[in-house]
Amino acid sequence: MSLEQHRSAAGASLRFAVITISDTRDERTDRGGPYLVDRLIAAGHSVSSKTIVRDEPTEITAAVRAAVGDEKVDFVLTTGGTGIAPRDVTVPTLEALFDSTIPGFGELFRWLSYQEIGSASILSRACAGMIGGKVVVALPGSPKALRLALDALLLPEAGHLVSESRKRA
Repeated sequence: MSLEQHRSAAGASLRFAVITISDTRDERTDRGGPYLVDRLIAAGHSVSSKTIVRDEPTEITAAVRAAVGDEKVDFVLTTGGTGIAPRDVTVPTLEALFDSTIPGFGELFRWLSYQEIGSASILSRACAGMIGGKVVVALPGSPKALRLALDALLLPEAGHLVSESRKRA
């Protein structure tokens, strides 16, 4: 199968769950979640669920497991909590849940980010992996970083990622 066939195998419109992870954001102040929702819809996808949870392992785990378990969700995006501050527990929490990792996402995201912001890109722990047969991607909270991740990596490969994630051994 060609690359284009792989990319289109999941269908043109995917269903996303968006989870904002933050101790300081709420519905009124969250910029990352609404940015993702708007961009996904503009790209022809739908958002099955959107939620905000605190940067606490139990809350992150519950929200991600609920999204992954939802039959109306093809792909899960989280935003926030990917830095290196002691309160940023998103990445270690997700890594403990991953059935397998997608290391290329984080590597490429930081490389592309380096081209935009320079050495500060090393502070991002953005990552991706598989949980229960679904792709889960942890993104920073900055709309500028979200734009980069969506435009350069995720939107072009979303269908391909979902198609591959649905294959059985």
